[in-house]
Amino acid sequence: MFQGLGTALTTPSTPGAPLLADASSRWVRLLPYVVALAFVASLLPTTVHLLAGDYGVNGALAGAIGTAQTAPLLLAVVRPLQAWWIIFAADVLGALVMLGADGTRAHLWPWTPPAVVGYCALMVALGLRESRRALFGVWLATGVAGYALEAFRPAGYTSVHTLLLVLSGVLLLLTSAVRARGDAQRRLVEQETISEAERARRTLLEERARIARELHDVVAHHMSVITVQADSAPYRIPELPDAAREEFTSIAASARESLAEMRRLLSVLRSDGSEGERAPQPGLDRVQQLVEATVRAGVPAELRLAADLGDVSQAVDLSAYRIVQEALANVVRHAPGASTRVSIRADGGWLTILVVNGPTAEARSAVERGASGTGHGLVGMRERVRLTGGSLDTGPLPDGGFRVAARLPLTQEPVPAAVTAHPEPTPTPDPDPDPTPAPPSPPNPNPNPNPNPTVKDSE
Repeated sequence: MFQGLGTALTTPSTPGAPLLADASSRWVRLLPYVVALAFVASLLPTTVHLLAGDYGVNGALAGAIGTAQTAPLLLAVVRPLQAWWIIFAADVLGALVMLGADGTRAHLWPWTPPAVVGYCALMVALGLRESRRALFGVWLATGVAGYALEAFRPAGYTSVHTLLLVLSGVLLLLTSAVRARGDAQRRLVEQETISEAERARRTLLEERARIARELHDVVAHHMSVITVQADSAPYRIPELPDAAREEFTSIAASARESLAEMRRLLSVLRSDGSEGERAPQPGLDRVQQLVEATVRAGVPAELRLAADLGDVSQAVDLSAYRIVQEALANVVRHAPGASTRVSIRADGGWLTILVVNGPTAEARSAVERGASGTGHGLVGMRERVRLTGGSLDTGPLPDGGFRVAARLPLTQEPVPAAVTAHPEPTPTPDPDPDPTPAPPSPPNPNPNPNPNPTVKDSE
């Protein structure tokens, strides 16, 4: 309850809303009304008795002034500045009435003790709600009124306007500082939320650009084949009609133009000055080398690779390799020493990839740290399966391990319309905090390096 009260005190309410209106506890939300009612119940009879008994004010007039000085404290819960105007005017009017009274036991001027207590309570409500400019105006008006009434102080009275000025200034300063601290914390949380969303969005865009650069080579290869076939058709088929020759010439020209456009697009994607990769894009034929590199990194890994995967398109071949690469890289970083199984098989026109690692203490802590990470790995995997029209399932296992399961179509298919019609929302940070793939292994002339993972062919 006390923690909720502290949070509510430092959270500014919207204009017109009660103090502590944003508190989660109902009792905390009712607390301002209870406190205001307690002040009114205790100060109202005390003020009336003091004005009538000590200052000699008429009873009815004393009741009216006492009510005006205390009852607006209930209004201060919702609109403290409006309540201040009423109480301030009532205090000044009360001082003028006391000036004409003939009480013999009065000794304080120009504010009565109940008026000082009620005014200080009002300062707390003001400091938690109003702007610093309004608070300074309230404090300045209090000082001016006090010093102005000081000029009319009757003989034998003790001045308390300096005490009220100091108390009100201290209370306004403290409560406004509490409110300013709450404002700063709220803005900081909002900024962190925005930064996290922007970081996740930037991660997604970087992964898409990276995938586009890789797929450029695949598409460019097909376009080059189309160009060569269209250019060589008139020479390979001598009896080709003239209309067909012109058609092949047009196809070759369109293919060259498309290649030029792709190069321009690629230059935009590489506007950060990064150099293009000159090595051929990897595929499933290099998964064994990838697993061997993981074993050399200290992770016991087992590979089950189907003997016949069928006709796999280049885009799916590249995506499958990258998914395995990123999954193994995450095991090396976050679950060192955990046994890992990699399975790749073809079934019913789909390529199924499964990477499962066992539990380790490091793996569990990495999952906890990943809750606020900014990793690319799972983001990249999702983008690759989305590009090829497949599906991805990732998550922790009951025993503490982690599983990555992907299904990709063996033949490249377009992305479903439901995916392309609506942009993907900004993802939340993944439990995989790093996109960097596992250290690549250079081509090894020895097909069975030592140590060697277990490689099994499944039918």
